[in-house]
Amino acid sequence: MTTAKRRRIYLMRHGNVTYFDDAGKPYLPEAVPLNEQGRAQAEAAGRVFASDGVRFDRVIVSGLPRTVETAQGVLAQTGQDIALEIWPELVEIRGGKLASIADADLQEAFTGAFEGVVPEHRRFLNGESIGELMDRVHPALERLRQDSDWDTALMVLHGGVNRAILSLALTGERLFLGNLAQTAGCINALDVGTHAKDWVVRFVNYAAPAVLQDDTRSTTMEILLEQYRKSRR
Repeated sequence: MTTAKRRRIYLMRHGNVTYFDDAGKPYLPEAVPLNEQGRAQAEAAGRVFASDGVRFDRVIVSGLPRTVETAQGVLAQTGQDIALEIWPELVEIRGGKLASIADADLQEAFTGAFEGVVPEHRRFLNGESIGELMDRVHPALERLRQDSDWDTALMVLHGGVNRAILSLALTGERLFLGNLAQTAGCINALDVGTHAKDWVVRFVNYAAPAVLQDDTRSTTMEILLEQYRKSRR
């Protein structure tokens, strides 16, 4: 009897950022840095890896500042000096112009892409569709799988992108499970084998330091919607 040889991906969502000001006006999402809480979450995740002696062969980020800062915060705790690989095809699902969304359509625009099994035509904030997101995320994941030059990888990405990866790993199908929570700074662990459906999902949405996640029962997009509504009043 042989033991399957799988490699480990630690998949993180970036730490917390501030997307809207106190009046509900949006900051440029491509440029927002981690806020104080986000930096603490990155450091807490790094301490989790360090306590178990985890060493990364590769660290992959989308290139947006919030993923770069999170990865740097993790590596500062593990004591590893690894050059970050920027994979721009793994940036977050792209929204459209918030100002163009009618008041009556805000709820659907903000939360509709993260409810249940999401149809591919569903668009996020009147921007990119779920199908278009999977069209760029799935090939990138396969490219990583086909490269044999690593055993343990850290990927620091985004809530929507992580859902696309986790949905594929959990089902083996081209599906998008929108209600897979991805708390800011969370860690997921996935083992990947040599064939397309050889995935083992070890754990999902482990959020240090708030492991029990008892501070809210709202989703990220529900919270952001309420912040943005201030600008419409």
